[in-house]
Amino acid sequence: MATLTAWKFDTPGGAENALGLLERMQKEELLHIDDGAYVYWPEGKKKPKTQQLSNLKGAGALGGSFWGLLFGLIFFVPLLGMAVGAAMGALSGSMADVGIDDDFIRGVRDHVTPGTSALFVMTSNVVVDRVLDEFKDSGATLLSTNLSKEQEAKLREAFAEAE
Repeated sequence: MATLTAWKFDTPGGAENALGLLERMQKEELLHIDDGAYVYWPEGKKKPKTQQLSNLKGAGALGGSFWGLLFGLIFFVPLLGMAVGAAMGALSGSMADVGIDDDFIRGVRDHVTPGTSALFVMTSNVVVDRVLDEFKDSGATLLSTNLSKEQEAKLREAFAEAE
């Protein structure tokens, strides 16, 4: 079963700085990274910047369309107004079908604000207690949602990029 995890950091560079930690944990087989991206939001900017992980992700990655849709729902829909918001409501319903519900989206939106950053990672085969211990000293706040095998398969089917 895959887990989509969001780690929130109190600085705009915190998520990017945590990439080395994530890479080390993968080498130590404490987790397997299926895909990931991070968001950093400099103070004074209206919206965050996003970056997909490229060198850490595994085969079967979800691709940019998934991250674009997820980050759009979290960060950009509130800025676009009612007309676009209504159309995105249907998309948010389809994300709920694959285990990414409104509570997860709202939670991330409430926590990732100007002056912060977040690391989003789709992982499997996680040694949970060790990974939590590794992140404890980073000052990160954990938000996560577990995906069933069926939800993970739906995500991959919907968003996997053609090879």
